Amino acid sequence: MGERSVSVVIPALNEEASIAVVLAAIPLAVVDEIIVVDGGSSDRTVEIAQAGGARVICEPRRGYGRACAAGVAAAEGDVIVFLDADGADDPMQSPELLAPILAGRADMVLGSRLAGEMASDAMPRHQRFGNWLSAWLIRHLYGLPITDLAPFRAVDREKLLSLGMSEMTYGWPTEMIVKAARRGWRVVELPARYRPRLGGRSKISGTFKGTLLATVYILWTIFRYARE
Repeated sequence: MGERSVSVVIPALNEEASIAVVLAAIPLAVVDEIIVVDGGSSDRTVEIAQAGGARVICEPRRGYGRACAAGVAAAEGDVIVFLDADGADDPMQSPELLAPILAGRADMVLGSRLAGEMASDAMPRHQRFGNWLSAWLIRHLYGLPITDLAPFRAVDREKLLSLGMSEMTYGWPTEMIVKAARRGWRVVELPARYRPRLGGRSKISGTFKGTLLATVYILWTIFRYARE
């Protein structure tokens, strides 16, 4: 899809039920490397990821953002695609997210679940509302017309490094968006397919603690940079 190389970064923790499916669906024709960042899995996630052709990086310190940051540090591609390991996103849409960046028309592309084809049971109501609220706040506080926080995204690696990301927990995707908005990035949002996750409940939206912490970190990140 052009001369620029592409790395896929996949944070993972105990995702043996889904990681093989995710890796097999990644279109290798547009990807130069696949990095799975393991957060200390106690199941066969690492073994399965390696068998599926991924380079596995171990990041024992917990935190979604910390895993993403470790993947960025290890990546060699000019463009990075962030993809969750639970099978809910469709990796086959990676070329669609990459196209605007590789064509020089965007710095970051977000795959919006709320604007795309979402299975009725793919996202709990509280998570759907939380994403809607967060996107609404970003639209009104930063003037960026998005509909979803969209963890499934593609971004120019050098520009990402220039942001000085510091939120190492659930607020990582939000921090990237609001900092990009403050710097006037060209941000494109595309509809994305979203399906029920494979292999059990979500570690975030599937638990009260995960939902509460994610809400706090995301809202804190939105308001923190709006004040600045």
